[in-house]
Amino acid sequence: MSQARRVAILGGRRIPFCRNNTAYFELGNYPMSVKTVGGLVEAFGLNGREVGEVALGAVLKLSSDWNIAREVALGSGLSPKTPGITMARACGTSLDTAIHIGNKIALGQIDVGIAGGTDTTSDVPIVLGNKLRRRLLNVNRAKTMGQRLGAFLKGFSLGELKPGFPGVAEPRTGKSMGDHCEMMAKEWGITREAQDLLAYQSHQKAAAAYERGFFKDLVTPFQGLERDNILRPETTLEKLATLKPAFDKVSGKGTLTAANSTPLTDGASATLLASEDWARAEGHEPLAYLTHSRVAAFDFVAGEGLLMAPTQAVANLLKTTGLTLQDFDYYEIHEAFAAQVLCTLKAWETRAYCVDKLGMPDALGAIDPAKLNVVGSSLAFGHPFAATGGRVLATAAKLLKEKGGGRALISVCTAGGMGVAAIVER
Repeated sequence: MSQARRVAILGGRRIPFCRNNTAYFELGNYPMSVKTVGGLVEAFGLNGREVGEVALGAVLKLSSDWNIAREVALGSGLSPKTPGITMARACGTSLDTAIHIGNKIALGQIDVGIAGGTDTTSDVPIVLGNKLRRRLLNVNRAKTMGQRLGAFLKGFSLGELKPGFPGVAEPRTGKSMGDHCEMMAKEWGITREAQDLLAYQSHQKAAAAYERGFFKDLVTPFQGLERDNILRPETTLEKLATLKPAFDKVSGKGTLTAANSTPLTDGASATLLASEDWARAEGHEPLAYLTHSRVAAFDFVAGEGLLMAPTQAVANLLKTTGLTLQDFDYYEIHEAFAAQVLCTLKAWETRAYCVDKLGMPDALGAIDPAKLNVVGSSLAFGHPFAATGGRVLATAAKLLKEKGGGRALISVCTAGGMGVAAIVER
């Protein structure tokens, strides 16, 4: 093949995102993702059809979900001949799965594929403590009953029975993502008022988008819900101002709260991507095209901001394409925390940062705030870690379809000091 093929985004589906331990408390990643991918299969007439690949990921998953993508392919109505691959890059997962599928389409390896992600912080893997786990492994290795009893009883304490729950701290620093973002907010001088305003605006824009029917063909009703149960259109800036800091609770300078940070969330998303020839043959008009992507990582252990790597990923995109930061009609920047978005925007406006850190000749400059997350983002919808990228991608594609053309920039920060960025065009 002499030339890469264009990657068409045909549509996306997600279930309503829900605060953990609420509507999806008794569900896990499999039923959520089967419902989501099944909604996409039904909408595009793919029942019984073989697609090139299903790429799906989850950050928190049970050991039985070791290849959840293949299980979802088998359970969502597709042909059992559809292969599946399970991937993960923390909060960037479902944007990464779309990039994976897109690359295969561009290279002619497949004609159509489904990308997605799912996450639950309600049905989490609860594991044995390390001491008890090692004890049981030693019991399993023992040859005789006496050796087994000795391996189990020697030095045993009831404290070993305490189960282990998944942590949200970075393994190399011991700090949570919120702790790290609080440090970023202090470094960049991001005020509490600015964070609360961004959160308030996200809820207002999301509610307005729901009211005008924007999400009608993007959200599949599930468990009696048609909207995300985190959305609070009735909130006010006055209410947000009453909340106490959620992470820095002792210095008196904490600015991140439960309202300007995303809550733990359950949900799933999926996107259908295809070659232009396949779309044309099937009678589907592309919403938009996935044209460029980049991934970057920062040394957060040495002090670089944990959630600042998207600044580099976007800078690398601009270097590659020759575009400027202002050459976009929409900016879909994942709102892990309001402070993260505001730090990113301030960094792009700062010449020293852009020159010294990003390797750019000058500051990238400011963006038009009226083009930022125009139908709301994660602070309003919630953030099921592996599902957010798919939500953002489908949103950007539909916005461009509504507009009739243009270009959207996607930026997603992830745990581990990484960032994923992409360009969508129509």
